[in-house]
Amino acid sequence: MEIAADPWPADESNHNMKTDICVIGAGPAGLMAAIGAVSERISVTVLEANRAAGRKLLVTGGGRCNLTHDATIDEFVRAFGDAGRFLRHSLHEMSPEAIRTFFHDRGLPTTVESDGCVFPAKGRAPDVLRILQNEVERSGVRLLCESPVTDVALQDDGFAVTTPAQVVAAKRLIVATGGLSWLGTGSTGDGYRFASALGHAVIAPKAALVPLVTSEKWPGDLAGVSLSDVRIRLAGASRRTVSSGAIVFTQDGLGGPAAQDMSRLLADELADGGHIIALQIDLMPSVQEAELDQQLQQQMAASAKKAVSNALADLVPRRLASTLRKLAGCDGDTPAGQIRKETRRALLKLLKALPLHVTGTRPLAEATVTRGGVDRRQIDPKTMGSKLCAGLFFAGELIDVDGPCGGYNLQMCFSTGTLAGRAAARQLAGL
Repeated sequence: MEIAADPWPADESNHNMKTDICVIGAGPAGLMAAIGAVSERISVTVLEANRAAGRKLLVTGGGRCNLTHDATIDEFVRAFGDAGRFLRHSLHEMSPEAIRTFFHDRGLPTTVESDGCVFPAKGRAPDVLRILQNEVERSGVRLLCESPVTDVALQDDGFAVTTPAQVVAAKRLIVATGGLSWLGTGSTGDGYRFASALGHAVIAPKAALVPLVTSEKWPGDLAGVSLSDVRIRLAGASRRTVSSGAIVFTQDGLGGPAAQDMSRLLADELADGGHIIALQIDLMPSVQEAELDQQLQQQMAASAKKAVSNALADLVPRRLASTLRKLAGCDGDTPAGQIRKETRRALLKLLKALPLHVTGTRPLAEATVTRGGVDRRQIDPKTMGSKLCAGLFFAGELIDVDGPCGGYNLQMCFSTGTLAGRAAARQLAGL
């Protein structure tokens, strides 16, 4: 969508521009910050390095854009673990219910899927971006794309924000540049450099919500095979580490929401390298082991003359059934009716506790979300304002906050962005 001609031209003599609030980054957090900051007496400028706004937003949720999750604020707080308390105020400023109302009131209805994920009713991410861009344009926000920020610095009464074309003088600055995940969408980590230059500590970025890499090679034979509901747990650990949902086997391991959620829970250990982490996958979590044993016996009896893998194919995808048969040490020609009790018990164990050993993750550039970033302890959770630098605010994935799959992280961007924008405007207005 084209943005109207700039209503506030720069000073042609020195290529400088003045604005009350400058937002760096036109992703979901930056756009919501700009929308939240708008008032009659406040000028807002958004600087975006890419040719267009919301590039990463367009690929979220497989291009469908998982806006938020059907959950209460308390449930969101719990989902974010240690960071939940930090987010609580922003979630009250723009709640999951409020974000759905925001889009609905602008002509974009949403739908809740069985797992609680909230999507646009037509499942199109461009529709979400269009609403945000329309609101930015309607509000009179100045959006300048292809304007990468190269430097930020303090100056009298605010900040000097440098781009290749000009220096923007801003009374307040909101940094919403995202993390380092999905590098191809323009998430270059520049915001970490800006935060550091203004005195903030940055926690080393790590991959979160990213496919797992395993020492076993057999997942590569199943690349593309998916299951809609499994439970992954840490094997033999004293702490309870569990994730549930869909998985997909990949060339070098395991992907899908359940695997990505597990990667987040193990992010710190996996980032160190050198660890081999044992996992177990319950391929049929809705069925108790004793009940599944009965089903397995009945299936083998009913398919007595079929090969074991063919009999198993009624329980799991055919290619996975063949792999399970091999892992159980069963010959491919053995009829289902002739397998020994020991073999059946081995198959049962694989169905309820399929072992995999994780050696790492795919690169950070392929992750959905970045763990790490600007230390949230240096940010006021009631405003998203810096505790160290007056007039500076942060929003979105740039902050050291990450949540599970399912719309949680996009809601975090909407909420922190809204709070940062409103707080910056209130501060300027002296409220």
